[in-house]
Parts: sequence; C-alpha cells; structure tokens
Amino acid sequence: MLSLVTLKTPVTAIGREVLTFTRDLGRVFLFFVRGFFLIFQPPIQFDKIRQQIFFIGMKSVFVVCLTAGFTGMVLGLQGYYALVKYGSTAALGSAVALSLVREMGPVLTAIMVIARAGSAMAAEIGIMRISEQIDALKTMDINPLRYLISPRIAAALVSFPLLTAIFDVVGLFGGYLSGSALLGVNPAFYFSRAQSSVETSDIIGGFIKALVFAVVMVTICCYQGYYTHTRAEFGAKGVSISTTSAVVISCVLVLVTDYVLTTFLL
Repeated sequence: MLSLVTLKTPVTAIGREVLTFTRDLGRVFLFFVRGFFLIFQPPIQFDKIRQQIFFIGMKSVFVVCLTAGFTGMVLGLQGYYALVKYGSTAALGSAVALSLVREMGPVLTAIMVIARAGSAMAAEIGIMRISEQIDALKTMDINPLRYLISPRIAAALVSFPLLTAIFDVVGLFGGYLSGSALLGVNPAFYFSRAQSSVETSDIIGGFIKALVFAVVMVTICCYQGYYTHTRAEFGAKGVSISTTSAVVISCVLVLVTDYVLTTFLL
C-alpha cells in the first residue's frame, strides 16, 4: 500500500500540472478570441486604436532601428569572415538579407517590442486591476475587454509587420556598412545578390511570423496584467510579478513559435 501511495503522489502532481496548463491555455485562447472579435463591434474605437499604434509602433521605431543597424553590422562582419575562407564574399548580400527577412527581423523586432511596450501593457493593466479601475468599468456597464484589450490587439497586428519591414531595411544597410564600406565588398554585388536571393515567399513568411508574434505578445502581456488579482501576492508585488512573467513568457513563446513556423514555412 505504501509503494502505491508513493507512486501515486508524483503521478498526481504531474496530472495536476497538465490539467492546470490545459486550463490556462484555454483561458488565454478565449481571452484573445473575445478581445479580437470585439474589435469589430460598432462603434469601432478608431481613436484608441490610433493611440495604441502610436504607443506600440511609433515609439518603438528608434529601438528597432538601433537594434536592426547593429544586427546587420554584426551579420555583415560574421558573414564576411565566414565567406572569405571560401572566396564567396560576393554572396554576403544574400546571407545578410535572408537572415534578416526570414529570422532575425521578425524575432528581434518582437523581442524589442515586448521589452518596451509589452512590459508597459502588463504593468498598466495590472495597476488598473489592483486599483479597481477595471471593476469600475464593469460597474459603468463598459466591457473592459473591448475598452482595454481590443485596441491593443488591433494596434499590435498593424504595428508588428511595419516594424519588421523597417528592421529588415535598416539591417540590410547595416550589413552594407560593415561588409562593403568597411571590409571592401563590392556594393553592386552586395545589393544585387540581396535582391535576387530574397523571394516573395520569404517576405510573406516574415510577415506571417510578425503577425503571430503580435498575437503572442499582446495576448500574454494583457492577460498577465488583466488577471494580476488572481495571484497570491497582491498590490505592487503582484504587478511586478505579472510584468516579469509577461515578458519572460512572451519571449520564450516567440522563440518556440518561431521554430514551429519555420518548420512549416521552409
């Protein structure tokens, strides 16, 4: 009997964790679905969507451009010293362009936006929850999901592909600076190979990743902030834990979904 109890304890614990994970996954999915369809409920909140596009997209342009420039320069350096061993430095443009468009652009853009805007979302909504502002919205018969979450979902879906495109372009010129301007690769070869190697399917695949990462970011960050009050810790500590969880979970899911999407898109 003792051995049966001993065996049952870890199995029970594993089963409990699996059920909890499944329940939380379903809650997050329903949270996003409800928020997404409320975007189209009239009257559409164009002004709030515009404000969130400015916050998520416009205010992230600088950090995205800075990250893209140095990422492209590093890719140019690493690619040059890898290709020069085989006498193929003319292919540097292809290596930089494909790395940016297929992988680095969508992933690094998502991580930068999560760090800048996603953390702010989780903290803002979390503070609104613990200060009972969300309860006040319900008292005034205002749907909190429609008022707080839907504009952010719409703005993220608009902003992420645009920021990814900016990242790709700036990163390509960063690769040009380190590969051509500094190391002497022919600029004509660099840009011609970059143009010829990138196909429409690569660009579409990058934008698909950007849209998926937008969904991941806005759903996880808003969900963590919205349900701050369900944590054991309350008040400022609960908000800090929710914000940290939002950033960490979002970044990890971006990397996981990137692998899954790459498997299907290649």
